[in-house]
Amino acid sequence: MTDPGRTTILRAARKAFAREPYDAVTLRGVAADAGVSAALIVKHFGGKEALFERVADFTEAAQLLLAAPNERLGEHAVRTLVEYRRDNDQDLLVRVVFAAGKADERAQIREHFRDQVTRAFAARLTGPDAELRAALITAHLLGLGAAIAIDKTGPIATADVATVAELYAPAIQQLIH
Repeated sequence: MTDPGRTTILRAARKAFAREPYDAVTLRGVAADAGVSAALIVKHFGGKEALFERVADFTEAAQLLLAAPNERLGEHAVRTLVEYRRDNDQDLLVRVVFAAGKADERAQIREHFRDQVTRAFAARLTGPDAELRAALITAHLLGLGAAIAIDKTGPIATADVATVAELYAPAIQQLIH
C-alpha cells in the first residue's frame, strides 16, 4: 500500500475508531480528518465496514515483524517496528492499545491482534510456554511502540535504530529460544 491517499485515510480511520465507538464514526468525519472526500474512501475501501476491517487487520504488521529467521527475529522485529514508525509516522501495533474498551468493534480489534500477531509469533516458537512467550514478545513490542508514540522527540524515538535494537532486542530474543 504505497498510495499516499490510502495511507492518509487509514491513519485518520485508525484515530477515529480508536477515539469513538463504531457507530459514532462517519466516513465524512474520517474524510475530513484525512483531507479527502468520502467518495475517495468508498473508492478505496468500499464503505465504513470495510474500512473498519482494514483498520482492525494486523496481517501486514505480522508479516513485516516475522520476516526473519528465529535466530534474528528479536532484532528484526525491533528494527522493523522502529523503522516503520519513522518511515510512516505511525506504529504497526499500538492501535490495539486504544481498543481496550468494551464495545464489540474494539473486541474485534483485540481478537484480530491476538489471532494475527500473537498467535503468529507463537506458531514460530518451539519449546514450552510458546503462547505465553509470544504474548510477552508482543507486550515488549507494544511497549516500545507506545514509548515512541508518547514521546516523539525522546531518546527512544530519536536514537539510532541499531542502538535501540542492540539494547532492546536481547530481551525479546531470549523469549524466542
